[in-house]
Amino acid sequence: MNSIMKFYCRAFQFCFKMAIPILPYRNPRVLHSVSGVGKALKKKGYDNVLIVTDKVIRDIEFFKKLEEGLKEHDIIYTVFDKTVPNPTIENVEEAKGIYMEKGCQALVAIGGGSSIDCAKAVGARLVKKNQRVQKMAGILKIHKKIPFLVAIPTTAGTGSEVTVTTVITDEVTKHKSPISDFCLIPCLAVLDSDATKTLPEAIVATTGMDALTHAVEAYIGNSTTKSTRADAIEALNLIFENLYKAYTDKSDEEARGRMLKASFLAGRAFSKSYVGYCHAVAHSLGGEYNIPHGLANAVLLPYTLEEYGESAHKKLCSLAKATGLCNDDAIDSEGAEAFIEKLKEMNKSMGIPDKLKGIKTEDIPRLAAYAAKEANPLYPVPRLMDAKELEKLYHKVMED
Repeated sequence: MNSIMKFYCRAFQFCFKMAIPILPYRNPRVLHSVSGVGKALKKKGYDNVLIVTDKVIRDIEFFKKLEEGLKEHDIIYTVFDKTVPNPTIENVEEAKGIYMEKGCQALVAIGGGSSIDCAKAVGARLVKKNQRVQKMAGILKIHKKIPFLVAIPTTAGTGSEVTVTTVITDEVTKHKSPISDFCLIPCLAVLDSDATKTLPEAIVATTGMDALTHAVEAYIGNSTTKSTRADAIEALNLIFENLYKAYTDKSDEEARGRMLKASFLAGRAFSKSYVGYCHAVAHSLGGEYNIPHGLANAVLLPYTLEEYGESAHKKLCSLAKATGLCNDDAIDSEGAEAFIEKLKEMNKSMGIPDKLKGIKTEDIPRLAAYAAKEANPLYPVPRLMDAKELEKLYHKVMED
């Protein structure tokens, strides 16, 4: 990256960091049982809601608990269950149309990050009726209060139930649009351990590593605060202690609950401190090839941290010490290496590959340009990279 662009990126990031204390971040109210959603909505005066989900979630027992709670409090509900992984503009527009047709007053998102992201974008389109999703991409372009939003995560990974961000895919161009605004933070988050007890092992693994990626990227960037560093460290300790337990034993309710907490904390951390190039590259791969976001992050993270080199060693060593991966007297390079090796070991233990299928060499320059446009100047990464430099990451993770 040339020196003028570097100066611009760092100046932009410095100004944003200085503004963090005065920006209107807020925490959603947290419930620990889905059965309380109906009562919470009724108390707010909402008796007609749109549920945004997918067909798999609609068929599980946990969804029926939500329905029972709504019926108990005489709340009318309509279900939109066509959300796809990497939710699309078409999903958003169809759900928005149903919301308006049925006269709904609030949104209830139940599912993984895709359903919650879809519901956030529906809310944004409801208050910005003349602004296309593509034009909302970036930061602070909505600035209107969206309808009351309840987020019920059924995976412990994205943290979307607490974040300022949604990511929507243009099904025509296959480009993902990250949209960030404070109004997108849900009003109510439901962290119910029953939600994750039927998850397939592979989903537990990749969504857990997604949460880990949020915590790491939030911590090693240049826009951290005391509270985001604390959230990131607590999230990482919870993940190191509980992810493999949740992966191997679905009956471990305590581990599942702690993973939901970890996801929430990591999401809260990166909402303020942002993520890094791992996420930018993962978004481009998800949009182009429909690679699940958690899987892309899990595979990319070790390579990305290695690519940062010495610029990330000090903070990675701090994380290694805070999570007991190295002695307090370890030098920065040793601690960083121990931390990165831990991530590789975790991936291997849960059957996560070290390469991604389907990446085409001819697509890489275009995808790297997308990633660079997303990340620069917003993401306060340890070392700045332009599109040409980011191409290395695609080559490193693609199958031979």
